[in-house]
Amino acid sequence: MSQLEAIKKLDAYRVVEHKTIEEMQSEGIVLEHKKTKARLFLVSNDDENKVFCIGFRTPPDNDCGLPHILEHSVLCGSDKFPLKDPFVELVKGSLNTFLNAMTYPDKTVYPVASCNDKDFHNLMDVYMDAVLHPNIYKEEKIFRQEGWHYELESKDAPLIYNGVVYNEMKGAYSSPESILDSVTQKTLFPDTCYGKDSGGDPVHIPELSYEKFLDFHKTYYHPSNSYIYLYGDMDMAEKLTWLDEEYLSHYEERPVDSRIREQKAFEAPVEREFSYSITEGESEGDATYLSVNTVVGDDLDPKLYVAFQILEYTLLDAPGAPLKQALIDAGIGKDVMGGYENGILQPYFSVIAKDANKEQKGEFLAIVKGTLRKLADQGINRKSLLAGMNYFEFKYREADYGSAPKGLMYGLQCLDSWLYDGDPMTHLCYQETFDFLKKEVENGYFEQLIRDYLLDNPFEAVIVVAPEKNLTAKEDEKLAKKLADYKASLSEEELEALVTATRELKEYQDTPSTPEVLAKIPLLRREDIEKKAETFFWTEKEEAGIKVLHHNFFTSGIGYLKVLFNTEVLPQEDLPYAGLLKSVLGSISTEHYSYSDLTSEIHLNSGGVDFSVTSYPDLADPERFTGAFVASIRVLYDKLDFGFTMLEEILNHSVFTDEKRLGEVIQETRSRAKMKLENAGHSTAVSRATSYFSATAYYNELTGGTAYYHFLEQLEKDYAEKKGEIIARLQEVSKKLFTRVNMLVNYTADDKGYEKLPETLKLLADKLPQGSGEKHAFRHPVKNLNEGLKTSAQVDYVARCGNFRSAGLEYTGALKILQVILSYDYLWLNIRVKGGAYGCMSGFGRSGEGYLVSYRDPNLKETNEIYEGIPAYLEAFDPDERDMTKYVIGTISNLDAPLTPSVKGSRGLSAYLSGVTEEMMQTERDQILGATKEDIRALAAQVRAVLSTGSFCVVGNEEKIEASRGMFGEVSSLTRG
Repeated sequence: MSQLEAIKKLDAYRVVEHKTIEEMQSEGIVLEHKKTKARLFLVSNDDENKVFCIGFRTPPDNDCGLPHILEHSVLCGSDKFPLKDPFVELVKGSLNTFLNAMTYPDKTVYPVASCNDKDFHNLMDVYMDAVLHPNIYKEEKIFRQEGWHYELESKDAPLIYNGVVYNEMKGAYSSPESILDSVTQKTLFPDTCYGKDSGGDPVHIPELSYEKFLDFHKTYYHPSNSYIYLYGDMDMAEKLTWLDEEYLSHYEERPVDSRIREQKAFEAPVEREFSYSITEGESEGDATYLSVNTVVGDDLDPKLYVAFQILEYTLLDAPGAPLKQALIDAGIGKDVMGGYENGILQPYFSVIAKDANKEQKGEFLAIVKGTLRKLADQGINRKSLLAGMNYFEFKYREADYGSAPKGLMYGLQCLDSWLYDGDPMTHLCYQETFDFLKKEVENGYFEQLIRDYLLDNPFEAVIVVAPEKNLTAKEDEKLAKKLADYKASLSEEELEALVTATRELKEYQDTPSTPEVLAKIPLLRREDIEKKAETFFWTEKEEAGIKVLHHNFFTSGIGYLKVLFNTEVLPQEDLPYAGLLKSVLGSISTEHYSYSDLTSEIHLNSGGVDFSVTSYPDLADPERFTGAFVASIRVLYDKLDFGFTMLEEILNHSVFTDEKRLGEVIQETRSRAKMKLENAGHSTAVSRATSYFSATAYYNELTGGTAYYHFLEQLEKDYAEKKGEIIARLQEVSKKLFTRVNMLVNYTADDKGYEKLPETLKLLADKLPQGSGEKHAFRHPVKNLNEGLKTSAQVDYVARCGNFRSAGLEYTGALKILQVILSYDYLWLNIRVKGGAYGCMSGFGRSGEGYLVSYRDPNLKETNEIYEGIPAYLEAFDPDERDMTKYVIGTISNLDAPLTPSVKGSRGLSAYLSGVTEEMMQTERDQILGATKEDIRALAAQVRAVLSTGSFCVVGNEEKIEASRGMFGEVSSLTRG
């Protein structure tokens, strides 16, 4: 209560609401800034990972991407911090645990997080000044760089569009799933902001003028339209006083009409058809998306908000979910997706059949509506509903968001009500909602939701997105002609002006901020940084004859269990089947459960089961690694026996002989693997290029990469003829893998959580065969294929990869600093800022493997040339001591991000299997903290070795790859089906 009492004494604010949020062990305080009517929400607790966010309602009224371009642009300098890219300076030189900005359909948010008090204050200051006093009014080139501009290198050169957001959205519009999302909202909400693309449609982005861009900021980026969020362990009154004195008090209240308007419900469903591009080599058959989308109330109803997440699980997500299964049984689509899309004022529920055909639309709708009517009339499986409820309640309680601070995720969730003038705590206080829903399961509540919102609701849109061969090429040709015609219409003076503007923009981009301006960004000292490296907390034990690694952490009563089986017991030709096994297990029936009942049983009693195949490089020998099939389950401590019993059921008693079900799983797995490869083209390119020289990466390719995808394509194609052989191989692989001699247990829990493990482990270990222990050598064909993998994307992902240890060079902690320098200086400037790519990344690991990659890149050859220039850049590298300190701090920020208990346990396991010791971690940290510019210059040798490995792969635009065919050893389509 001391926080609240101190806040009540502040004259600048009015307390609107105060509540204890039991679910988060936090105090929630809603405030209003009296002078400006700025809204504030404070969540006070003992979490050291503090979060600040300022957001604005930013409803777009066109498809030019204005909110998105502004989100990028305000972080390019401000009154107090006039350097060109304070965002990048903070990434390089702060101890942030999160630093970004995000554009949504109706809001733009600017969140930061840090565990360091001084650093947290600095981040708040830079972000507040950025959003309220940006440099965009003083420098029009920011708009052109981040948004769009005409680019004309010389009067004889072709005229093109370029810009970071322009190219980012070209990448987004290359994904059929993104196109479907966009056209669905346009169709459902034609009269509101949701009918416009806040991210920007590349066709319309060049319609945006600088004047409209500035007007948007003047209109919406004002304290009267702001939502300010503070979370964590801090003196809230002190932060509020600072916010008022430094920023808010300098403004007067101003009416801002940013209210999100409701779309009037349709009187009858509407139907629309759209196209997406495929390459010449891809088939138009079995490639259409059929969807039906229905608006569901509003985001302010906490019961609907949770209930429809549960319905998504029950109807669509769980194996055997009735709506999904009915469509699959009818042969409509090879994958069924969709669900509850919230986070906007009027959420909607989608059912999507992927890899279907246009002619099936009528049957698709009949099955969806017929299945829903049957469920509404005859009742939904109670066990499935309760399993979905337990699954989501477990997730809400666990609050494990991976690398994202949970305070950040709470802040985004509170906007799901707060932005629409509701209580920001509506969805954070969830227990009452779950208690209500559990009672209502037996009262027909969920069946009535189906009737009210999914059946007897005309507010519906039927969307078909069908493939069209070479649509990207046709649109590129159309755009080239439009630009050529425009160029031809220009006078000599106008052409010269464009050439001059292009040159001046590049000169602006090439001109660094002065040391005096850079010094305005607050910077910690190296002395402020913890000297001690991360400590591993594992104990190696033996229980029931099985090796166990115990990671002793407080886990809020949740045990994180992983059971690993070494894949070296498999012949190499069986490894893709191990990859397939991770998708099959848990999705097929066992001897005692149907696959739908199996999923319900798991989610009624745990946080879920997961299967994966992963690799751990041996740092002592780069050609060796540990490949593992991993079975994971999260359980409350008193359910550990259930965890082992359920894993035993799945590993020992799965029924592979259901040919129909197995075929369905293979189709879905292939469909989702394709989506992953195309949407994460940078990861695809790096994985593929690294596999040319790395045994570990080649293993990853066979079990989960591009090679694995080609295996799935062939499996699906041949399934009718070879299903017996496939079943036999899966059975054989399972028998070889799941043995006692081949088993390692990794368990993350405190001492109380470990007490039951010795006895419960026997429930699995005693029922596995001993195994022969026979091992098979792994063969890695070292060859630079240097592929161009063509897709229908409008952009490229360009990767150069190699190994420096094979050249006799050692790993050093300075390579971690190099990653920051390249990713946010050299590559950022040349590939992102000047080249217009959305992103660029680099990395250099202990194994000696290094990579350079671009993301949503309009270039190909030019990007590769930029990579070639890195050694020369490093040899001339000459930062001052402040810059070196900045790079060191940014590097430590990446190392010291707080980890959840489950991630700590996984990292300990990785260190154990790869041979990483605490001494190695301490040496690395000492090398980082003591690094000099000479150390960085010396790394030119490592980068040169990576480049000289000669491994090159590009995933992306078919025309660009064909035009650069001479750069590649092989050119083919990424997908071949």
